[in-house]
Amino acid sequence: MQILDKTESICPACFYEGILKKIDASIIEDDEKIWITKECHKHGLFKEILLDDVNLYKKWMKFRVAGTPVSYIKTSLFNDSELYPEHLSQTMLTNLMVTNRYNLQSNQNFFDANVTGYVYEPSLDQLRDLMQQTRAEKPLGSKAIQITGGEPTLRDDLLEIIRIAKETGFSQIQINTNGLKLAESIDYCQSLKNEKVDTIYLNFNGIIKTTNPLIESHKKVIENCKKINLNIVLTPILTDDENIQEAGKIVRFAIDNSDSIRGVHFHLFFPSDRTFKGTDYEQEKQHLDYVKILQFIEQEYPGMISRDDFYPYCFIFPISKFVEIITQDSQTELTTHPSCGGSTFIFIEDGKPLPLTRFIDVEAFMSFLTDQSKKKGPLRKLRIASAFMKCIDTFVDFKKTPQSFNPKQILKDATILGSEYALREFRNKTIFVGFMSFQDVWTLDIDRLKRCVIHCSTFEGIIPYCSFHALGYGDKILKKYSISAQEWEKKTDRLLKNDLQQDS
Repeated sequence: MQILDKTESICPACFYEGILKKIDASIIEDDEKIWITKECHKHGLFKEILLDDVNLYKKWMKFRVAGTPVSYIKTSLFNDSELYPEHLSQTMLTNLMVTNRYNLQSNQNFFDANVTGYVYEPSLDQLRDLMQQTRAEKPLGSKAIQITGGEPTLRDDLLEIIRIAKETGFSQIQINTNGLKLAESIDYCQSLKNEKVDTIYLNFNGIIKTTNPLIESHKKVIENCKKINLNIVLTPILTDDENIQEAGKIVRFAIDNSDSIRGVHFHLFFPSDRTFKGTDYEQEKQHLDYVKILQFIEQEYPGMISRDDFYPYCFIFPISKFVEIITQDSQTELTTHPSCGGSTFIFIEDGKPLPLTRFIDVEAFMSFLTDQSKKKGPLRKLRIASAFMKCIDTFVDFKKTPQSFNPKQILKDATILGSEYALREFRNKTIFVGFMSFQDVWTLDIDRLKRCVIHCSTFEGIIPYCSFHALGYGDKILKKYSISAQEWEKKTDRLLKNDLQQDS
């Protein structure tokens, strides 16, 4: 056993007793796996597996970066003891929950009003306040927002919510949906497009009916969005071995439909019914990590896509610093913890996947950007562009470069037209494949939590996504600002159960 890092966590047993107790923790290498260990004086020792690939963990941790502290993130709520003094990452994505109503008989949604018995549905004015809360962040307001639920398309005023997001200043708007309403009406899809929605995040859990009862509806969503040129990202929720085995096939489905699907973003959650039983539970059987996703992708595309093609999200941190120099505009820093997840970009060449890493030495490129960002003095922008042209052959293999990709043109576009335009053009030529692993009270690493870049705007303030879910803050906030199902039905003259549809 080897200790790789020291951190802090919480005691899961104390948590289930209603106490948020911070305890020391260690990240260790043992039995060719990465674990978190922690000990509570009252409840004893806990040891939980984090990752099945030691080499991948060590490689990714090399790219950990220190973010600039921000003051607007709540590090504790509801009189809990403070877990850490200040947050270390800016908001990359604002998560805004607009309802907890849902429309499927069976689902994997955390806060379904049909189950909880209460309805959370802020008014338009309240939602505007929640949006302004994140847009007012200093030093840089949030630019991207994901409107989510529950099922956000159940709100009759969703289009107005989108308009408010635009008026408030969000430059990128995403809708997280199961797609049922989009499958029913191409006109509804067009209305979302007209309101400048950038991307539909489609809850796509598999390619067969067993793993994804909505597969036929989802194919219709893809067809409708393709006709109107509305981008889709598939967002599979992987919870057990039943659908994690389809990870590679989901990527193939996305590649086969790359004319409308822009990417796949896998979400890994721990079992929601996990209860405290001391340390007597089957950790490895219950554990899911992104190494398993990578294994199934590798099996689907042997020799064409591998785990070596993936890097943690924070890997591209040098780009934001470089773009600031080129455009002289402040950029949000992507300083998420390496353990949160990673991604790659894949070109489609002659119908086959070609990851970006197969023709660009991305590590050398990032080192180059880091060095160039340190340049000072007059004509800095011109000197950087000149250095790029001179050095490009050292990190780009032009013999393997796709015909549709011109890295020199990308730099020119970034310089003249701005980084957002250049990045959009790049994304239009690639498929994004990424994954994010969320924490629970067993695996919580406070060093990782304080670097969270997905933040939830709530009536109690802005909080990290893993605090919203893992620490139970989401449950408490929704209950506090909800009305009973009976009150909602009386107020709206509707029955909550009428929202529900069959999963097929």
